[in-house]
Amino acid sequence: MPDFRKLLKDDQVRFFDGGYGTLLQQRGLPPGMSPELFGLKSPDAVLQVHRDYLAAGAQVLTTNTFGGSRFKLGPDADVYDLNKAMCTLARKAAGDNAFVAASIGPTGHFCEPLGELTFRELVQAYKEQIQGCVDGGADLILGETHFDLAEARAVVIATREVCDLPVAVSMTFEGANSLTGTTPLHFIDTMQNMGVDMVATNCSAGPEQIADVVRAMLPRLSTPLYVAANAGLPELDENGNTVFRLGPDDFAKQSTRFFDMGAKFVGGCCGTGPDHIRALAACSREKSWSLPQPEDRAVVLTSRGEGVPLGKGHPAVLIGERINPTGKKQLIHELQQGEQTEALRLAGEQVDRGAPVLDVNVGAPMVDETVTLPALVKALTGRFTTPLCLDSSTPGAVAEALWAYPGSPLVNSISGDPGRMAELGPLCARFGAPFILLPIKGKKLPVTAPERIAIIEQLLDEAESLGVPRRLAVVDGLALTVSSKPEAARATLETIRYCTEELGLATTLGLSNVSFGLPARDLLNSTFLSMCLASGLASFIANPDSARLREALAASEVLLNRDPQATYFINTYSDWKPTGGTGQPGTNSPQQGTGGEPDSHPLFSAVVKGNKDGITALVQDALDQGNGPFDLVDEHLIPAIMDVGEKYERKEYFLPQLIQSAETLQNAFKILNPLMEADSGKQERPCVIMATVEGDIHDIGKNIVCLMLRNHGFNVVDLGKDVTADRIVQAAAEEGAKLVGLSALMTTTMVRMEDTVRLLREKGLEHVKVMIGGAVVTEAFAESIGAHGCSTDAVTAVKLAKQLVN
Repeated sequence: MPDFRKLLKDDQVRFFDGGYGTLLQQRGLPPGMSPELFGLKSPDAVLQVHRDYLAAGAQVLTTNTFGGSRFKLGPDADVYDLNKAMCTLARKAAGDNAFVAASIGPTGHFCEPLGELTFRELVQAYKEQIQGCVDGGADLILGETHFDLAEARAVVIATREVCDLPVAVSMTFEGANSLTGTTPLHFIDTMQNMGVDMVATNCSAGPEQIADVVRAMLPRLSTPLYVAANAGLPELDENGNTVFRLGPDDFAKQSTRFFDMGAKFVGGCCGTGPDHIRALAACSREKSWSLPQPEDRAVVLTSRGEGVPLGKGHPAVLIGERINPTGKKQLIHELQQGEQTEALRLAGEQVDRGAPVLDVNVGAPMVDETVTLPALVKALTGRFTTPLCLDSSTPGAVAEALWAYPGSPLVNSISGDPGRMAELGPLCARFGAPFILLPIKGKKLPVTAPERIAIIEQLLDEAESLGVPRRLAVVDGLALTVSSKPEAARATLETIRYCTEELGLATTLGLSNVSFGLPARDLLNSTFLSMCLASGLASFIANPDSARLREALAASEVLLNRDPQATYFINTYSDWKPTGGTGQPGTNSPQQGTGGEPDSHPLFSAVVKGNKDGITALVQDALDQGNGPFDLVDEHLIPAIMDVGEKYERKEYFLPQLIQSAETLQNAFKILNPLMEADSGKQERPCVIMATVEGDIHDIGKNIVCLMLRNHGFNVVDLGKDVTADRIVQAAAEEGAKLVGLSALMTTTMVRMEDTVRLLREKGLEHVKVMIGGAVVTEAFAESIGAHGCSTDAVTAVKLAKQLVN
C-alpha cells in the first residue's frame, strides 16, 4: 500500500469500517470477555469481520486493539504480542486493497492531577501498544473515543516516539463538551497545534446529533476530518438488550452530510455493520473533497476546559504576570520550600480579575525550576481551567512543564540566543505548544523596526528548517523603555503592524517595560496599550490588578469593533465615573473567573474553588473561633458541594472541577468527622455497596460516584471492578447495606446487572435498593431488570441515592 498520507491529499472521499462489538458477539464473543483477548482465542472470527467490511466498500480497516493497553488487558497479557497479532489479522484481510488503522482507545485512567498516573506513564503504556501495532503492519495510528484531552495528547506523543506513521485522534463528546470539559473546537485547536495528520469524532450519538459536534469544529478546521456516528441513539428491545435501530439506508442518508460539511472520511461506530458501510459507500462515492481553508487562523492556547485564541479579529488577551518571584518575598520563600499556597492565591486573584491566561515563572535563588515549575503547573491545572504561559529561561524546566500540562500552553520564550531555537523549537512542535518569539540576538537590543523584523524573519526561517511550523509563533513586539530610548515605542508599533498584516502572526508584549523610570506609569502603560491594540497587538503580559489597563483594554475593544454591541463594556463599566468606577469583570464577561460569591464564607469558597490544600487551615480556623463541626458542615460545606453539583449540571463545571471540589470536601471531613462522632457518638451513616459488574473493568465513573457519596454522608464499601453478583450480594448482607450501586460501560456487560437484582431477591434482601449507572444504561433498562433507578453522572447519582435510602 502507498503511504496513507497520500490518501489524505487526494480529492476523493473515503470510507472507514463500522462497529465490531455486535459482529464479534454473533461470532462467539462471550458477555464480559475482552474483544482483544477473544481475538487471540478466535482469530478467524476477527478476520472474517475485517473481510466483511472490506467487501462492503471500507477502504480503511480498524484493528481489534481498542482495549489493547496494559491497563485494559491486565497483568497476564503480553501487550506487544496481542497488538501485533491483531494488526497482522487486519493486514491479512486488507492486503493491497485497504489501509489498516491501529485502534488505540482510552486506558480507563486519568493522569495527574485528576488521577494517579503521570503523563509519562500514560505515554509509556501507549508506546508498548503502538509498537506492536507498527510491527503488525498498521498504516495509521488512530486514537479512538477519547474523552480527556491529556490522554488524547499522550497517543500523539507516544506515536511519534515509536514511529513516523501518520497519527489521527478521535474524541467523543457528550453534547457540547467531552467528559472532562473540552469543546470540539478546542480539541481541534490542540490537535492542530500538535500537527496531527487527521482529526476525528466518533461514538456517543447518531448522525443527526453528531452533526452539531462537526459543525462546532469547522471555524478553525484545517486538517482532514473523519466522522463515525452510531446507528442512532441506543434503545432497549423487548428482551432488555441495547439495540441501535437506525438502518443502513437511513444511516447512509444522514451520514453522507458529513462529506458535505467537509469530512474526508466517514465510517460507523456502535450499532453499525457492513450493510451500513455498503449503503454509505453507494450513495457517497462520487463526492469530492478538498482541504478546509478556514478564515480564522488564530493561534490558540488551550487547557482541558478552555481555549484562548490569539490573532486578528479576536479580542486582545491580558496574560496575568503576577506569578513571578521578582519582588515577592513570600512567594520566593514558598517556592524554596516546595509550597504553592501563595502562587495559587495569586492565580486565583488574577482569574477573578478576568485574566484569560496566566504567566507562570518560578525563577528564584535556590529553586530547582525543573522540579518546581511542573509541580506548580499540575497544581494550577487541577484548580483552574485558565490556560498557562510557561515562563522560564531553563529549557529543562520548560520540557518538564510540558510533560505536566494537559493542553497547549504558551512557552515564554525563544530568542535568537545561540541554540535556543534548536533546543526549544522542536520541543514546542512536539507538544503542540505555541511560543513567544523574542527578536533579540546577541547582547545588543534592536531599537528600530527594521532591525527587529530582520531578526524575526531569521528566527522564523530557522524554525521552519527545524520542522517547527511558524503558525506556532507569537511574536514579541519588544517594548523598550522610552525614558532612555524615546524612539523605541514607535518601532514597537511598526513591528506589531508588520507581523500582523504582512506575516499574519499573532503578537504579544511585556507592556510595563515601556514606562520604566517614569512617573505615572499606569497612565503611560494604558495609553501605549491602546496604541498597540490599534496596530494589531493580540496579547500583552501585565498586572490585571491595574484598573486603568483594564479600562483601556475594554474601551479599545469597543472602538475596534471586537465587543459586539459593547456588551462587555456596558456590563463592566455601567457605573463608571470620571473619578473611577469599580471596573470589575461583569457577570457576562467571557474572561470572568469561576468560584464562590465574593461575600461567601471562606469554607464555601474553598470547596467551590477546589482549594484542597488550603481547606484544612480554614476548617481549623473556623473551629478555633468557636464554630461547631455540625454547623460548619450544614451551613457551609454541604451547601458548597451542592452549589458545585448545580454548576456541573449547568455545564459551568466539568469533571476536573467536580473531582477537585469533592477532594477538597474530603480533606475538610478528615478533621470534622472525628469531632462529629465524638459529639454524637458514632453516627450511623447509610451503607452503600458500589461495584463495576462482572466482566467490566471500567471504573472511572464508579470511583467518582464513590467519592461524591462519601462526601454526602454515605458509608461507601467499594468492591472495585469485575465483581460477581455473588460477591456483591454477600457484601450487602454482611454490611447491612441499604443500597447497591452497579456500574457498567459496555453493552456486553450491562446485562450482568440483572444478576445482582435477581440474587438479592433470592437471598431475601428485597429491601436493599439498587441503582445503576454507566454510559449505556437508561431508565427503561433499569426498570426492565427491576433496579430502582439509574443515573448518568455523579451528581444525579448522589440525588438518587438520597431518595432511595430515605
